Amino acid sequence: MATLGHIFPFYVGRKPIFPMDTTLAVIIAIFLTALVTFIIILPGIRGKMRLFWLLRVVTSLFIGAVILAVNFSSEWFVGRVSTNTSYKAFSSEWISADVGLQVGLGGVNITLTGTPVQQLNETINYNEKFTWRLGENYAEEYTKALEKGLPDPVLYLAEKFTPNSPCGLHSQYRLAGHYTSAMLWVAFLCWLLTNVMLSMPVLVYGGHMLLATGIFQLLGLLFFSTATSLTSPCALRLGTATLHTHHGPAFWITLTTGLLCMLLGLAMAVAHRMRPQRLKAFFSQNTGEDPGLEWNPEEGGLLSPRYRSTAESPEPQDIPLSEASSEACCMEERRRQPDCAL
Repeated sequence: MATLGHIFPFYVGRKPIFPMDTTLAVIIAIFLTALVTFIIILPGIRGKMRLFWLLRVVTSLFIGAVILAVNFSSEWFVGRVSTNTSYKAFSSEWISADVGLQVGLGGVNITLTGTPVQQLNETINYNEKFTWRLGENYAEEYTKALEKGLPDPVLYLAEKFTPNSPCGLHSQYRLAGHYTSAMLWVAFLCWLLTNVMLSMPVLVYGGHMLLATGIFQLLGLLFFSTATSLTSPCALRLGTATLHTHHGPAFWITLTTGLLCMLLGLAMAVAHRMRPQRLKAFFSQNTGEDPGLEWNPEEGGLLSPRYRSTAESPEPQDIPLSEASSEACCMEERRRQPDCAL
């Protein structure tokens, strides 16, 4: 038993908990700011184009926000259990708590919340993160957690993901995280190219890049599922209960967004084949164009073609010249030339 009012003297106080990951908060704030800015200028768009612009912008911002957010999310593999377990080392005191485990692409996040929160004269509410991204050393972070004297459930779960653990979870999830994160960054670049091409008269290529965005998201999911299923699951026993993990919200929302991108990309490709004028009208390009217009390559080049009616196109006219008029033209030309004879 502790000597200072049931407080264990070897442990530092718990660190304050921010209710949300700061990186995710910044990403959501940026995309919400862009959405609010567009909504402010939306009344300046007239007619049906207002609805078309709203659908395009909201869909595009949603896809971009999801790709970035899930890359930094810690909810790709999650699990939660309520149990009675030991609280800290060198103590026989047990607590009733909810233990949560979130595995992301860059590390694990472990939560411990007492039920009730106030037990053993302490506030039991921990949220600890251990990372394995490039430049981070998971083993060192685990050693620092041991030195701080974190609760037993947190240290037990963190130890399962150390490089020396017999479970092999560290190499398994670290490999899955690296490859999945790389695929998501490529998908984000494809999303940027999609927005650039859809703002130009190359809609079919914008559809192709949107299709590529969905393909790379699904490839990331394939890498994650394959790498995490290489070994048999490791039993995570916490006191009187066992923690079971499953795919989290980040996995499923990435799957949904990837399928959405592929569906929209295929729809644009089909519309370009079947109804090109309707597709241009939806993207506010050449809406007043007549079916009898022809493209003049000299006006605007390949990426920004100009159109003019065939009725306005000048037709070649053959003007016959008589012999008298041709001789008069030759005499006039000779008078204009200076006399250079010596």
